[in-house]
Amino acid sequence: MINLITLQNASVQFGAQMALSSCSLSIVKGERVALLGANGSGKSTLLRLLHGQQKPSNGERISHTDAHQVMVFQQPHMLRLSALTNVMLSLWFSGKSLATAKLDARQALSNMGFDGIMHRNARAMSVGQRQRLALVRAWALQPDILFLDEPTASLDPAARREVEALIQQFATSGCSIIFASHNLGQAKRLATRVIYLEQGKLMVDLPKDEFFDKTKPNRAEQFLQGERL
Repeated sequence: MINLITLQNASVQFGAQMALSSCSLSIVKGERVALLGANGSGKSTLLRLLHGQQKPSNGERISHTDAHQVMVFQQPHMLRLSALTNVMLSLWFSGKSLATAKLDARQALSNMGFDGIMHRNARAMSVGQRQRLALVRAWALQPDILFLDEPTASLDPAARREVEALIQQFATSGCSIIFASHNLGQAKRLATRVIYLEQGKLMVDLPKDEFFDKTKPNRAEQFLQGERL
């Protein structure tokens, strides 16, 4: 196993609020890790900390490789330009020539089913299409680790399936994926490992099958039962 990122007793504090408390874990190459928990549990803070956007107030974040990381936010920003131009500019800013960026952007969009709409204004697309476009834009950068913050929040079932299909496709290529979600079914479908947080504390960290099959602390069980209702 190849360790990519390690947290050692990492805490994040915003003023008097402890958003994440003494968190220790490692992310291994090829894993698909679901971060579960109620609103305010620390999922997004942990995601940003693992990505490196958020620095720990205490403890350490250790990056073991120079793995290329990309993050897709819950409400990804799109320029008021075509889907093709949005992806092309991302590749250009990453260091590719404009000609190569345009060619690679067109290929990435075509591979992911955007042939008929790659010239449509990205801002005019549906929420589901914009989320898929954000994933294609991220994937075109060929990340080793992909971070996703609530990737299907507010999407209808059909759009959710389309987004999850893209994520599955990325995972089969060996990309490590860490995603925050409220959706237990999504964790079952996409994750190989589940981390459950509560009030900024890492309460459970288990392989996916064990998480859903084994007895867990009462609050984690209550969360699962509540989400199943």
